[in-house]
Amino acid sequence: MKIRLLRSALEDLACGRNFYDKQGEGLGGYFFDSLFADIDSLALTGGVHRKVFGCHRLLAKRFPYAVYYKTDGNTAVVWRVLDCRQDPQKIRRALGQL
Repeated sequence: MKIRLLRSALEDLACGRNFYDKQGEGLGGYFFDSLFADIDSLALTGGVHRKVFGCHRLLAKRFPYAVYYKTDGNTAVVWRVLDCRQDPQKIRRALGQL
């Protein structure tokens, strides 16, 4: 399966990286690498994750983040990468823009 990241997902990743850069040296880079490893796994597992708010949700392995994506034929389209510690209504609103 191919993977396509939308601008909204890249912006979410950049915000997360900035947050973790402020928490400790090298943590932002580790966050970025870890989330991209999770996203890369969609090449094999895309479409098998539970649907939440109308999108498939992949929970990140090392950080409290979720990757929200939809499948389009043989492509996993990553819409958002959101912090799970947020109010669920905020997540619903962020995904409602899809």
